[in-house]
Amino acid sequence: MACDVEVDTKQQRNVIENSNPHCDNSQNINRNPYGFERKFAVVNGKKLSYFSVGNGKNTLVFLHGWGSDATAFFFAMKQLCAKYRVVALDFFGFGQSDFPPDYYDVAHYANDVAKLLEILDIEKATFFGHSFGGRVAIELAAFYPQIVNRIVLIDSAGIKPRRKPSYYLKVLAHKILKKLGKSGLRGSSDYSSLSEDMKKVFVRVVNYDQKNLLEKIKCPCAVFWGKSDEETPLYMYKCFLKKIDGAQGFLLDGGHFAFVEDRYAFSLILAAYLAETDEGIS
Repeated sequence: MACDVEVDTKQQRNVIENSNPHCDNSQNINRNPYGFERKFAVVNGKKLSYFSVGNGKNTLVFLHGWGSDATAFFFAMKQLCAKYRVVALDFFGFGQSDFPPDYYDVAHYANDVAKLLEILDIEKATFFGHSFGGRVAIELAAFYPQIVNRIVLIDSAGIKPRRKPSYYLKVLAHKILKKLGKSGLRGSSDYSSLSEDMKKVFVRVVNYDQKNLLEKIKCPCAVFWGKSDEETPLYMYKCFLKKIDGAQGFLLDGGHFAFVEDRYAFSLILAAYLAETDEGIS
């Protein structure tokens, strides 16, 4: 059941920033104000960068969006690492991890995450996926249920977007111009900034519709969404809630990065959701 959550973030800011002395090392180290130690593991033959903090019984794994990296989750990690073991990784092709081969797809990325957990001797975890990371979390819940306690989707990709007629006209024009040897349809900034290999991966990833996988998800699921998200619009949020049995929905102020823009509300609601569902996981 979806629910809109209104939180006095100004009041809660002081509560959050003064509530967790266990893992707050406030050095200002290159986008790493908490001094989290970067580590590396060899996963499927390539070097993968990750962070692992906290020593709690239950493990939380954060999966970043396309074009981002593990550092996007540092604020949330700081709030949670006193109670949980928290892992955040750089997918291959991002952050300080190696680049993947050009044949990579969502299934390969999910397998990388499963392999990392095996290396870290983690049997099961709760997976948080923002945008592209949500795709990977969905893949894990559908095909690796034995390692998944819960998933938390945050402005997640995975549902084929609706297209206006103007989009298809633009694509048709691009194909015609391409045949004529002219450039057109420059594409999104996500695409145009990529290497040739990563462009192939990107196209494969964004064209993958996971809608039919949602009914396979049997673990507890929370869905966080920015009310003003234009990258993954609100109808996708509603689709996730409809298709995933028992999913709980939470709306935040902000857009596609509402978990950062409204981070105080996100941290409070997330901590409450985890506490409420901790007893039900093994």
